[in-house]
Amino acid sequence: AKDYELRQYETAKWVSTVIRGETQKEAMRQGFWKLFHYIQGKNEKEMKIDMTVPVTCLVKSGCTDFKISFFVPFKHQDSPPQPTNSDVFIEERKAAAIFVRSFGGFASPEKYAEEAEVLARILRNRGQPFHEDFFYTAGYDSPFKLFNRHNEVWYFKK
Repeated sequence: AKDYELRQYETAKWVSTVIRGETQKEAMRQGFWKLFHYIQGKNEKEMKIDMTVPVTCLVKSGCTDFKISFFVPFKHQDSPPQPTNSDVFIEERKAAAIFVRSFGGFASPEKYAEEAEVLARILRNRGQPFHEDFFYTAGYDSPFKLFNRHNEVWYFKK
């Protein structure tokens, strides 16, 4: 479809942290730095790990907990170094079919919510079953990239 795509993601490991009781914007900021310290060597092997994209944020309706995650690079998927910060953990996300809507510009929590609502409406109208109680935001660009930015919202197919 021109307004979304259906992707199949394989099982993969992500390094994540949950920020509770903050705004989404503040949770993203705090979560990003906790994960950035992990890839800068705050892990059991004191290993620097390449930054990957996307940076995702799990948004659950009616919930003020946000799970921020970095994709673990392919070369570390088999055995990522364990975090030394107890707030940071490695999680394995199972293979899944995901509905994705892409958009440009600087994405705010409001813009992500708006795009998620557009995608949800399209999926409902087309009779596509999906998990409506949560979505992921996915950001692909450094804050220093000014043009041709790429952002996504993801709903998991039922």
